[in-house]
Amino acid sequence: MGFLVLLAILLWRREFNSFIFVLSALVPSGLVSCMQELIEAGEIPLKGNGMDVPVKSVPGMESFLRRRDLPGFCRVDDLDDPRLQGVKTESRQTPRAQAVIKNTFEDLEGPILSQIRTHCPNLFSLGPLHAHLKARIPTDPTVSSHSSTSIWEEDRSCVLWLDAQPAKSVLYVSFGSVTVVTRDQLIEFWYGLVNSGQRFLWVIRPDSIVGEHQIPAELLVGTKERGYMVDWAPQEEVLCHPAVVGFLTHSGWNSTLESIVAGVPMICWPYFADQMINSRFVSEVWKLGLDMKDTCDRVIIEKMVKDVMDVRKDEFQQRSDEMARSAKKAVSEGGSSYCNLDHLIEFIKSTIL
Repeated sequence: MGFLVLLAILLWRREFNSFIFVLSALVPSGLVSCMQELIEAGEIPLKGNGMDVPVKSVPGMESFLRRRDLPGFCRVDDLDDPRLQGVKTESRQTPRAQAVIKNTFEDLEGPILSQIRTHCPNLFSLGPLHAHLKARIPTDPTVSSHSSTSIWEEDRSCVLWLDAQPAKSVLYVSFGSVTVVTRDQLIEFWYGLVNSGQRFLWVIRPDSIVGEHQIPAELLVGTKERGYMVDWAPQEEVLCHPAVVGFLTHSGWNSTLESIVAGVPMICWPYFADQMINSRFVSEVWKLGLDMKDTCDRVIIEKMVKDVMDVRKDEFQQRSDEMARSAKKAVSEGGSSYCNLDHLIEFIKSTIL
């Protein structure tokens, strides 16, 4: 039984709200489960401006979690903040659910899965879902492999451009469908990319830039020589392209998982929500790249691009290849996510009968 059967069962079931399906990383859920401890320890709400102060009240994260890594709902200075109150409500509701479904896999977030299962035992990790779907449902040869469900029209000319580039030579840059950058941030990123001397493919949505932006001539010249820009790209296909060696990302969970499955190291520039802690895990726990949060400086951007694509390329690539193998194993027959889906279906059937 595959995804379509699972969805049919879930949609048919009247008590659908007794299941919680979370598409974000599991890490924020670990924080949510410790919300009361964070409040009692005085770590939330935030006091003072020191964003590198360690956060010690989240089990398993004591050695690396800082204030600046907390999701937006934790970055508050008032206990009555609506965001914090909403999360506190969620933390009380989750243990009451019959089951929680997560888009992650055991080798990626095993310790946090174990922690949450102490108060929510029916926790099913099924991810990475985009890879799991492909493993479960064979590709129909009569359907174009380039079909897309994207809300934006994809510019496939970028794939032709990638085809003309050497292997492992291009940095893919995309900040997702929500992130907005200022004119100054745009220029800093642009200078950092051009000054790095590396090839880059940059997705810039028409609605993603705030303010007027006249572009210096040297940036246009550098882009013409080594870069390519589109409004939107077929991201999964781009990340799996042989020419791509790195991903400058906003650290959204879908993008993070797609990069992990493709075995592509990351430079993280998180924008909001769970992206803040996702980027910390990418750099400090999974060792899949670098974290550039809370800064947008051309010198730092240039250095990080060179580190991922040249100076530390082998280090990050080796670790990314290992994690990609783990992700693909999880969704293959006999893998943890593959088996968890079967267990979930049996669990749902048992609650219906």
